[in-house]
Amino acid sequence: QVQLVESGGGLVHPGGSLTLSCAASGSIFSIYTMGWYRQAPGNQRELVADITKVGRINYADSVKGRFTISRDNAKNTVYLQMNSLKPEDTAVYFCRSQGIVRSGGRYEYWGQGTQVTVSS
Repeated sequence: QVQLVESGGGLVHPGGSLTLSCAASGSIFSIYTMGWYRQAPGNQRELVADITKVGRINYADSVKGRFTISRDNAKNTVYLQMNSLKPEDTAVYFCRSQGIVRSGGRYEYWGQGTQVTVSS
């Protein structure tokens, strides 16, 4: 069993910044990939950014240069620093983690989601 706890969402003005964090806990042996996805009303869930254990990073084109993903492997935590936020960044942001549990099986879990609203 793996738990993901997200924090850091909220309301921010256009041009502002927010930092999201997601901590994984439970029966984890190794985490391969941690990442952030978002889903706006009426839209499909989309990748924002993800990062592997060795630091390989993917960003959606829409957030390149504005968002930065990072990871603390010792704390099993992933962060998303979001700068120059735009109204179109408004969405529920979900953390996703993939890896291996102590029993040897693979896992994939999602967080409960945190709301990010960018509005004046």
